[in-house]
Amino acid sequence: MRKIFTILSVSFSLVATAQTELVFVFFKDKPNKASFYSNPLSELTQKSLDRRNNLGIALTDQDAPIETTYIQNIKNLGFTVTDYSKWLNGVAVNATSAQIQTLSQQSYVDHVESFVKNPNGGKRNEKIEKFKEFASTNDNKDALTTFNYGSGLSQINQINVRALHVAGFTGAGMTIAVIDTGFPSVDTGNAYKRLRDNGQIKGGYNFINKSTDIYNTSLNTHGSICMGAIGGYLDNQFVGTAPDADFYLYASEDGANEIPEEELYWIEAAEEADRKGVDVISTSLGYTEFDDSRYDYTYANMNGTTSFIARGAQIATEKGIFVTFAAGNEGTSSWHYISTPADNAKVFTIGAVTNQGQSSSFSSFGPNSAGVIKPDGAARGSETYTVYGSQVTQASGTSLANPVAAGGVACLLQSLPNNISREDIKNKLRQNASLYPNPSAQMGYGILNFYKTYQTLGLKDITKTNIKVYPNPVKDFINITSDKAIKSVEIYDVLGRLIKTNSSSKVNVSQLSKGNYLLKIKTDSGDIIEKFIKE
Repeated sequence: MRKIFTILSVSFSLVATAQTELVFVFFKDKPNKASFYSNPLSELTQKSLDRRNNLGIALTDQDAPIETTYIQNIKNLGFTVTDYSKWLNGVAVNATSAQIQTLSQQSYVDHVESFVKNPNGGKRNEKIEKFKEFASTNDNKDALTTFNYGSGLSQINQINVRALHVAGFTGAGMTIAVIDTGFPSVDTGNAYKRLRDNGQIKGGYNFINKSTDIYNTSLNTHGSICMGAIGGYLDNQFVGTAPDADFYLYASEDGANEIPEEELYWIEAAEEADRKGVDVISTSLGYTEFDDSRYDYTYANMNGTTSFIARGAQIATEKGIFVTFAAGNEGTSSWHYISTPADNAKVFTIGAVTNQGQSSSFSSFGPNSAGVIKPDGAARGSETYTVYGSQVTQASGTSLANPVAAGGVACLLQSLPNNISREDIKNKLRQNASLYPNPSAQMGYGILNFYKTYQTLGLKDITKTNIKVYPNPVKDFINITSDKAIKSVEIYDVLGRLIKTNSSSKVNVSQLSKGNYLLKIKTDSGDIIEKFIKE
């Protein structure tokens, strides 16, 4: 019955909108750009300018505000304008064929491009990543520590982020923009209380209805659950992958409608994130079809440059933002490919794996239609732990794999000099992933390894330090030799707790319980993390 109702609804929509189509009107120039160049702080924050300066990225005309008189001119022609992009330098309107011709003839208009890419497109898949919630479980509920990973431990270990945390990199000083559906309970739930108390939620905006309403309980919870995988914290129960990062929360996905305007909402959110100077954008959304099937994409369109959102996402990366996207959940459907903008070559696309490191069956397949390897890497997406409200829960989908990885990216960026090219970091992440150099269609280059990437980026000559830890496994004493002076040695257990500090190169571990531990060795050249087993 519901399937029949859906078909009827789509048919009615086609009839109702047949005379108009969504188009983007590209303007020729930005007449007032000189004033922007003379005062960039009128448009961008100092944090945004610092990112560009650190990475050697010059200001361009894209960064200048859109010409307001051009927007008014479009309105004067009788069009309603609610969405526009300074990066693309234009506005979106609904227009008939005759109106499109009129728009094209305006002296300030460069050209008009329709959002209609596949007039004969049909229904294939649902564009919001679907996730499944499970009963809350907690294997470490009796641990007596203020930083107990709890249920999140295995997914953090799988991508080797815990070692980064032990080294002191938990996302502090990094800013992440989560662009998703909405964020109900983030302003009230205990799982986000630590973020609120520490002032880590810096702001947000709803680009769907153009308001600050991002916490409304009627909004889809997808954004809250995805954000929770990064910054959620429940004492003795769960810690996200970047618990000390700052956040901007932007709603771009209209849960009630499947409309191409959502691509523009995302671009507008990304532009605002850039203004604020964010370091990472994490989004678990993808697009291939809409209520009006004229706007549906084909696999040939998944080339990284056809969709408006893919073009916007690429510009975001070119501004120095590390952009991560979920690959999609269509691995078992007839449309089993990645969606856009995960198809863009410069976006870092995340596929999903199980707790055993196998591809999740639902994880969408690459490459993109231009042959670029996608996804780029993978993280836990099957029965992934996250939080919502005041509880630990589980969810499945590349929607969860993506934020788990995005938090790792934030910790990695914190650990690195701020002038390292984002493209170099992406390449190192690919090279240090589990399948490199033989990628698969669902996992890309494989499970990401963030601490190994940290080690291989030449930080403070750490990789040039010759350190040996033996015996391993060990019963009583563990010995450390190094060609650099050892300042101190710290031992952490599997829950992330500091349990022992030593000032010599011979450490008595005879009193430790059997199991796995991390050894943090502080030298004049930096900190090194090694794993050892206590027998």
